[in-house]
Amino acid sequence: MRSTQYGPDLTPPWKRQQPAPEVAADRDLVVEEAVSGFCGAVVRCEKTAEGLTVTLEDRFGKHRVFPMVPRGFLLEGKVVTLVRPGRSASARGPARTASGSVAVPGARARVARESRIYVEGRHDAELVERVWGDDLRIEGVVVEYLEGIDDLPAIVDKFAPGGGRRLGVLVDHLLPGTKEHRIAAQVTGDAVLVVGHPFIDIWQAVKPARVGIPGWPDVPYGEVWKEGICRRLGWPVDTPAAWKRILASVNSFRDLEPTLLGRVEELIDFVTQPGS
Repeated sequence: MRSTQYGPDLTPPWKRQQPAPEVAADRDLVVEEAVSGFCGAVVRCEKTAEGLTVTLEDRFGKHRVFPMVPRGFLLEGKVVTLVRPGRSASARGPARTASGSVAVPGARARVARESRIYVEGRHDAELVERVWGDDLRIEGVVVEYLEGIDDLPAIVDKFAPGGGRRLGVLVDHLLPGTKEHRIAAQVTGDAVLVVGHPFIDIWQAVKPARVGIPGWPDVPYGEVWKEGICRRLGWPVDTPAAWKRILASVNSFRDLEPTLLGRVEELIDFVTQPGS
């Protein structure tokens, strides 16, 4: 016989698993899948034959799909249940910067460090600012552009790195055997870090799909690369206007190739190490 005094669950209240807070799986919300430990930003939610799923994208652009099961995710280390956007939720994720880090509302920029990050040109500097600008101001890191690296050894000598004063340099087309590689080898040391990406120009670090093109065209050696890109894409041969169009397509780190993401993060870590 079943007692009418007690419910069917005889588990003591202090042992019962409490329901996790529901959090709307809004785009760009960063969570960790509880079983695999995969951490990424929400890209989309979908209804499938097996139930609701959420697609996460990590900082390197890798996508993974997970079922939206109760207590299936961690948000800031706390177990939550993801629900479709639009439903009420008892918890919301923290705001994020364009680089994916936690935003600090109202934070004032830190006084600039002596350490610096140098990039090759204005476009490089503008792209770094668009994605990492909030983080750089919090860290007090100034980014300057060089208009090429042919004079990098003299520039490094003038900067006088050392004694906690560090210099990080981002170089285009840094491949073994290139002029850029030889110049980088001349200046790299304990207080100078030179890293680079394989692209001919920073334009290529923007994912083609974000710009609305199938891929970056090949431009024959000897032709001005940026002008050649404009011609092959059917754009006016106006490189400032073309760059404005490309830059406008970038809203966060997800719009950039992982090869560039890792290098910029490496430079920021280098120039913000304790003592620098």
